[in-house]
Amino acid sequence: MTSPLRVLLAGESWVSESTHYKGFDAFTSVTFHTGAEPLTEALTGQGIEVTHLPAHLVPESFPGSVAELDAYDVVLLSDIGANSLLLHQDTWLNGRRRPNRLKTLAAWVAAGGGLAMAGGYLSFQGFEGKGFFHRTPVEAVLPAEISPYDDRVETPEGVEPSVLATGHPVLAGVPGDWPALLGYNRFGLSPDATLLAQVDGDPLLAVRTEGAGRTLAWASDIAPHWCPQEFLDWPGYPVLFGNICRWLAGRD
Repeated sequence: MTSPLRVLLAGESWVSESTHYKGFDAFTSVTFHTGAEPLTEALTGQGIEVTHLPAHLVPESFPGSVAELDAYDVVLLSDIGANSLLLHQDTWLNGRRRPNRLKTLAAWVAAGGGLAMAGGYLSFQGFEGKGFFHRTPVEAVLPAEISPYDDRVETPEGVEPSVLATGHPVLAGVPGDWPALLGYNRFGLSPDATLLAQVDGDPLLAVRTEGAGRTLAWASDIAPHWCPQEFLDWPGYPVLFGNICRWLAGRD
């Protein structure tokens, strides 16, 4: 019997602090938010096991070795910057040496792991370059050539995806009427990447193989704001992301 497909979703959460002014007086409030639910529900509905590691837990708890990563078939980095993987609390607070988890991810992929990066303000190079994945070992295994600069493209008017490779397993059974997206990260393609879909002439969905593993880049978000509710409600959303996970795990 085939074991369940196991996905580690890292990132896709944030903490917001607000200051409220009321005449002479003011106070602050802090709220926690997550955008992981649409994807998690879409995947668990297909029997895929999802472990969500929120962004604030990534520095301390993201796997630090290939053996720890082997607990999963697929790792999806979503709106989480490279610094959160590089800077374990032991290094940041105590100046201790720790494994470089970007190098560990690349080694895990070469040994057969499946790695995906989804777009966002802290994905690829991200807002003001703070995603910081340019010229890292993760970029070296992704199908994306990441800009050294802020790579966001905001399209509040909506931009229509176009599919280029309908015969690829990632696109099997995905309806052709893709809803518009409201933004994405602009990246180039690595020389051995296969482009599956694009937006306004830029890559949207690309894949490649690296050693025994597979990688994928999805330039837009997995939830609002770039991925609007219309996209989440689209019947192709669960099909697409289920296919993505199965292909990355070699179960296509």
